Amino acid sequence: MEQPVVLVVDDEEAVRDYLVELLGSLGFKARVAERGEQALEMLAAGAFDAVLLDVMLPELSGLEVLQRYRARGGLAPVIVLSALAGAEDAVRALKLGATDYLTKPFETAEIEDALDRALPRRRGPLDLQTPSPAWVSAAPPQRARNKLASYSVPLVEALRAPRGWTFISASAPMRRAQALIERIADTDVPVLLLGESGTGKDVVARELHRHSRRHAQPLIKVNCAALPAELLESELFGHERGAFTGATAEKPGKFELADQGTIFLDEIGEMAIQLQAKLLQVLQDEEFFRVGGKKSVRVDSRVVVATNRELERELELGNFREDLYYRLNVVAIRLPPLRDRKEDIVPLVAHFLQKYGERYHEGPSELPPEVLRAFIQHEWPGNVRELENMVRRLVVLKDPVSVLDELRHNVRSPLGPPSTPAAEPGPEAMRWQNPFGAPQPPPPPLLIPASEMSLKDIGKRAAMLAEREAILAMLMRTAWNKRKAATRLRISYKALLYKIKDSGIIDPRAAAEF
Repeated sequence: MEQPVVLVVDDEEAVRDYLVELLGSLGFKARVAERGEQALEMLAAGAFDAVLLDVMLPELSGLEVLQRYRARGGLAPVIVLSALAGAEDAVRALKLGATDYLTKPFETAEIEDALDRALPRRRGPLDLQTPSPAWVSAAPPQRARNKLASYSVPLVEALRAPRGWTFISASAPMRRAQALIERIADTDVPVLLLGESGTGKDVVARELHRHSRRHAQPLIKVNCAALPAELLESELFGHERGAFTGATAEKPGKFELADQGTIFLDEIGEMAIQLQAKLLQVLQDEEFFRVGGKKSVRVDSRVVVATNRELERELELGNFREDLYYRLNVVAIRLPPLRDRKEDIVPLVAHFLQKYGERYHEGPSELPPEVLRAFIQHEWPGNVRELENMVRRLVVLKDPVSVLDELRHNVRSPLGPPSTPAAEPGPEAMRWQNPFGAPQPPPPPLLIPASEMSLKDIGKRAAMLAEREAILAMLMRTAWNKRKAATRLRISYKALLYKIKDSGIIDPRAAAEF
């Protein structure tokens, strides 16, 4: 398969260089244009799979480029990159045919996600006419055949999802979930996605949008756990100029940007209860006020929400509004954890091997049967996300043995006892599970005997252990993106690095290099 070609249009050399390097690492070819007229000439002369377009360009603005490109019949997805000055320009970009809209500064994951949404074929199912990878067809040793038979047989059948769908499932629970998703995709009912972190709620939200009548309009995702309540309100509903310190221009909210499209509110269980009332108003009346605004804004957005919390329990605790719960819970889809649907492991591994093999143009040609057995036996506390990270490492490192060793030495799981007998470690010897499977060393030892510790010393020690646990949890949630973790923990990047070193946390990606 040929590398997709992306045109980068930006007048700042540093931004162009950064995007070219990033696109190369993601498996794309990149070409660049500094000005709008140059971009239109290149788009007319050659074929591009996608365009990354800055709005603030000299002479001919990015919005004018977009308008002229679409007027000429240009069909390539256009991802707008800019901190747009006002709501009118932001909404106009999407109505002119922009596929996605990202604000500067943006993160690597945001660009990657936007390209995955714009080019769904890159992450589609395996071609059923193409022979399966060698590791699937290779006969495992006799002692493993009975164990693997029930998982390897439904591989091709599992990938026969309805035409255009990228849903991969072989297990009965996921088949039932898939059938429900197919029935409600082209409706406007709110959808509540339930399940542990990493089970695929984000994928389901994208599928619901892609197969709805709103698919030509944007899908806007908001992580409700990523921002404090006051910032989340501005992010969702926008603000007027002068609404608060630093609000130098009006800003459209995500609901405005999702008008006629879909808004996906992830981690809805983390939303502050005072903000839930405003969300309820949008669902009931389809209108809201921006922060500092005096004029209501009307929107028509389909709402999909997701949570890994048990909302019934949150209702009892008073953390979630009952009226909002029943408004959202029109159709609920529960995605089971991977440990309860191990039939899906083989087709998922095949899918991820193909996805990252194409992206990095390398990877193992076969997966040893003992690694596949270890995958099937593993509990996967991080669910499909953990499996994907593991396969990605296999493709990049080309060393199945190291992955197998990590699985074998994963002596502690948050979900239960280890698969092989081991002595129960004490509090100081606790090993932590992370998305890459590598165990963490114990916290630094006590510098003074416990019997000689003062109350102040004990408090400091307890605070350090609590901070260590919180930092590890956030690093797992952000796939070890330290800058993102620092932002979410509301500390400086430098302070986070100091705390990681001080508490003895080891980055498993660095450890894997040796």
